[in-house]
Amino acid sequence: MSARHWAHVGLTAVLAAGGVSMLSARCARADDYSDLLDILRAKGALTQVEYSTLLAKHRHHAAEPASAEAPRRGRGAARHGGVVTADAADGAAMPAVLAAQRAADSAAASARAAEASMLAARSTIDSPSVVRVAPYVSGKGLTFKAGPIDINFSGFVNGFYSYNMPGHGLPVAGGLSSGGSGFDSSAVRNGLLPAGFVLKLSTTQSGIDMSAVLGLYPGLNNANPGAFNANSGGSPVGLGTAGIDLRQVYLTAGTKSFGTVKLGRDLALFGSDAILEDATLLSVGSTGSNTAPANTSLGRIGLGYVYADWIPQISYASPVIAGFQGSVGVFQPLDAYNFAGGRLSAVSTQHSSPMVQGKLTYTFKVGDLTTKIWSSFLIQHQQGLTSTILEEAERRGAMAEAGEIGAKLTYGSAQAVVYYYRGSGLGTTGLFFDGIAQNGRKRDSEGYYVQGAYNFTKRFKLVGSYGVSNLYLAAGDTATGLVRRNQSEIGAAYYDLTDWLKLVAEYAHTQAAAHNGNSANDNTVSGGAILFF
Repeated sequence: MSARHWAHVGLTAVLAAGGVSMLSARCARADDYSDLLDILRAKGALTQVEYSTLLAKHRHHAAEPASAEAPRRGRGAARHGGVVTADAADGAAMPAVLAAQRAADSAAASARAAEASMLAARSTIDSPSVVRVAPYVSGKGLTFKAGPIDINFSGFVNGFYSYNMPGHGLPVAGGLSSGGSGFDSSAVRNGLLPAGFVLKLSTTQSGIDMSAVLGLYPGLNNANPGAFNANSGGSPVGLGTAGIDLRQVYLTAGTKSFGTVKLGRDLALFGSDAILEDATLLSVGSTGSNTAPANTSLGRIGLGYVYADWIPQISYASPVIAGFQGSVGVFQPLDAYNFAGGRLSAVSTQHSSPMVQGKLTYTFKVGDLTTKIWSSFLIQHQQGLTSTILEEAERRGAMAEAGEIGAKLTYGSAQAVVYYYRGSGLGTTGLFFDGIAQNGRKRDSEGYYVQGAYNFTKRFKLVGSYGVSNLYLAAGDTATGLVRRNQSEIGAAYYDLTDWLKLVAEYAHTQAAAHNGNSANDNTVSGGAILFF
């Protein structure tokens, strides 16, 4: 029971047990009751209102029989030999006062016990052995707290129906249009994103913020492992299974003042903002192969930018200072690859030095306009080039180099993205795809895309974009059947049905042209949904 309850019990005992005796002792011990009330108020057993009410009642009862007190005192004195002392009256009142005091002490002890129990319960809840769930924030995943460790599980799932209609066309080596196939195709497939399930553990030890991340990215369609592993073309036959792209395995460590070091496999720096700002990341874009879908579509990869890729790395990101942030790292070197086939490009599998990438980002706001500008570079030495006319023993090499710049502007409900890249030995579509000619000379490449979006409501958005990737022949290069230009125009509508679920409808027109004049084009209509949690 509460301390206030016991205080009321004690006061009731005082008034009942004291009776006439308390009134008789009024002159000698009148302050005992006010003292008791003061004690109970000080212990928190009585509110100010209760204290004032009880004190007023006490004074009223003490004064009420004053006029009749003298005759009663005289008669009492006669019955008891004519003497009534104050000590006798005190003796009658003290047991009730002591009872009230004991009740107040008991109430205070109960309050202390309740407080101790509460503190013990709180200590148990805060114990590292208890796992708690943090408040959910839509799109940020589920976070569990086990003592000083945060465990976050997030992800997304998507699926689309895509109908591809090839136009008339001739083969283009390295081209990204299906126009030469001559057959329409239907597919139930992933978009540019596969599904994704990401587990992140983070904590702070000795003042250092650290985390470990594992990202699993499975597709919908059967895998047909090849040079691109789970991202190779699909295999739409019975008894097949989907592939899992284990693209994220890394750790980070750092502080707010020093920055962050990353060690492991994650998205590279060069080209990363180009794909992250691409609206087709949440849809399909150009399909690549729609007859045998891979883990993902192309989106705008190879049609405005070169794929950044998920590469083993040791990288450093600085803290953000006045809107600026710098990043630099060494990365696993990648082979020069003959993507177009037909022995049109030189290849390399020898690397004595790592790939180096760096990026600078600046974000600022002027009025209602928010702007992000980024620029990055890439360098890698390709060694031991081989082709139909080059032997590895010739020890031919080439230094691949590339740079990019881009910007995103947001003003109210409108957004715009502009991007440009240029490289030598970089190739097109993927890093170092067809970047070096058979004779060992580097091919130049460049590309760009522009994108506009407008949110008509908080839930409904329209997006349109256009992009181009060009690959030029090197001096003495005879690969005239090689792609010269891949380009696409894409329009899409996005509707947020709930905080988790986004509905998507999209149209894409893709074209490819070769140096010898061959060309192809196709049209794709896609519809589906993507869910984030």
